Amino acid sequence: MIDVFGAEPLSGNPLAVVMGADALETDEMQRLTRWFNLSETAFLLSPTHPEADYRVRIFTLEREMPFAGHPTLGSCHAWLSTGRAPMKEAEIIQECGAGLVTIRRDQGLLSFGAPPLIRSGPPSKEELTEAVQFLGIGTHEVVDAAWIDNGPGWLGIRLASAEIVLSLNPQRSWPRRIDIGVVGPHSRGDAAFEVRAFFSDHLGATVEDPVTGSLNASLAQWLFAAGVAEEAYIAAQGTRLGRKGRIHVARDNAGQFWIGGKTHTQVNGRLQALPECQAGCMPHG
Repeated sequence: MIDVFGAEPLSGNPLAVVMGADALETDEMQRLTRWFNLSETAFLLSPTHPEADYRVRIFTLEREMPFAGHPTLGSCHAWLSTGRAPMKEAEIIQECGAGLVTIRRDQGLLSFGAPPLIRSGPPSKEELTEAVQFLGIGTHEVVDAAWIDNGPGWLGIRLASAEIVLSLNPQRSWPRRIDIGVVGPHSRGDAAFEVRAFFSDHLGATVEDPVTGSLNASLAQWLFAAGVAEEAYIAAQGTRLGRKGRIHVARDNAGQFWIGGKTHTQVNGRLQALPECQAGCMPHG
């Protein structure tokens, strides 16, 4: 089990990584994910693309995802922990449902290159009304709102302050699927922004994610484009859950956004239930 984005031990988002999963069927991956009962579980397989170092399939309790942030960094950490070396010295190339994702190592952090948005622009009046009703706030409290979807389906809501973000008490369930990311600026401290992520699980209940790489990747693109952020920053997430997630955001000279954080192996073992896995298929779950 790998802790991703935690500023200190056991303070980030946990991820189970199943190594050597080539022999597993899709329904077995989904069943294992639900048994682990984490927000996501990652399955490492042999790459099919000649430029990729490894391939990953990412599952939530409900579905397979083409891309997600903390599974990307956690999977890379697990792959590197086996002693494997990437084809490129400075970069690790991950193959996933969204294509090839580049990951870099620098000063103890792993960072992935943020994928492009597949949906952007303002929400409709009806979509915004539904979002504020879910969050329990008034439309007048929303500073800005936009679709910032890079795979999971995020709708971004920007509020005036981190304090307002932390005060939110959204609905515990919702009749339709919800994927909402909320952000507000801190006036002081090590983090520039406070982030919260809410989504619907496979049973229709509302879940708050401890730390969300995909959301922070799309938030970064939105905040920079809006002129709210102009230089590298750190975002905090998971505060209301008793976590201390810290996400490092930077933009290089080519305009590529990099989303980074610390990764630590916390549990190391072997999965006994599926003998079709290769020996040692669960050293990190």
